[in-house]
Amino acid sequence: MKVAMIAPIAWRTPPRHYGPWELVTSMLTEALVAQGVDVTLFATQDSETSGTLDGVVPRGYEEDRALDAKVWEYRHLSHVFSRAGEFDLIHNHADFPAHAFAPLVDTPMVTTIHGFSSAKILPMFKPFENRVHYVAISEADRRKDLRYAETIHHGIRVQDFAFDPRGSDDLLFFGRIHPDKGAAEAIRVAKAAGMRLHLYGIVQDKGYFEREIEPQVDGERIVWHGPVGGEERVKALGSARAMLHLIDFDEPFGLSVIEALACGTPVIAINRGSMPELITDGVTGFLVHDGDEAVEALEQIGEISRKACRTSVEQRFTVEGMAKKYIALYHRILGG
Repeated sequence: MKVAMIAPIAWRTPPRHYGPWELVTSMLTEALVAQGVDVTLFATQDSETSGTLDGVVPRGYEEDRALDAKVWEYRHLSHVFSRAGEFDLIHNHADFPAHAFAPLVDTPMVTTIHGFSSAKILPMFKPFENRVHYVAISEADRRKDLRYAETIHHGIRVQDFAFDPRGSDDLLFFGRIHPDKGAAEAIRVAKAAGMRLHLYGIVQDKGYFEREIEPQVDGERIVWHGPVGGEERVKALGSARAMLHLIDFDEPFGLSVIEALACGTPVIAINRGSMPELITDGVTGFLVHDGDEAVEALEQIGEISRKACRTSVEQRFTVEGMAKKYIALYHRILGG
C-alpha cells in the first residue's frame, strides 16, 4: 500500500516545540512505516521521517515569517496532487484547502479533521463528504450534519514519556496561551489552593498574555517557562502534582492531556468537548465545571493513582493502536 501523507506546513514535521497537527502526522507516519506501509510524507523540506520525504516548502511559515502562508499552502498542495496517481490513497492532515483538489484526481482521500475552528468552514467539508473520507479525532468533535468514515483517537509513543511515580507539590499548565485554554483560570485556581504553578506554551494571544498572565508571573508562585520540547517537555509533564486543563471551549482532543497522563500526572479539566473521552473521572483525574470545583478537586488529587494514569494511556492511546485503526480504514476504503 502506497500512501501520500499530507502534513500541515505551519511548523516542521515533527515540530521542534509546538505544532500538534504536525506532531500527530509525524507519529502516524512513523507508526505506519513500522507496520509496513509505504508512506511518502509531504511536508516542509526540513522535516524528518523514516518514510520518504517530499516537499517544496523550505520551512514552516510560523518559523519563517517571510513565507506567505496562503501562497505556500497552495504550492504545497499543488505538488502533492500532481503526484496523486502514484499512490493508492492520500491522507490529508492539512485541513480543508486540500478538498479543492480532491475532485480533480481519482485517488481515494482521507482527511483527519483536527477540530472545527468554526462552522464557517463547513462549506469546504459538506460538499465533499461523498468524495473524501472524514475521520473525527473524538466523538465530541463530530458534527451531526457531516458524514464520517470513522472516529480515531490520537495516540502517542508512550515509551517517549517517562513515568514519574512521585511528581511534585506543584501544578502544571501546558498549552497555548490563549483564552480558550484557560491559563488565567489556572493561575486563579493555583492561588486559591496555595500551590505553585508552572506555565508552558507558546503565546498565541499576545494581548491576553500581557493583560492576564504576565502581571501575575512572579517567578516564585507563578512561574512562566514558555515553549518547551524534548526531554525538558517530558520532565515538565511528569513533575507535577496535577495538570490544570481549565478550557473555555469544546476541546476537540487535547494531546497534552494524554501526554501528562502517560507521565503519571493526573489531570483536572473542565468537562467540555473530548475531556470525558480522555479522562476517567475519579480514576485518572477529575472533570469539573468551574474553577471552584477545580480547587475542591485538588484536595482529593492524592487519591488518584499515578500508575492508573499511565495504564489508561497504555491501554487506550498508543500510536501503534492509532496506526492499526487507520490501516483498517485504508483497507476498507480500498475494498479489502
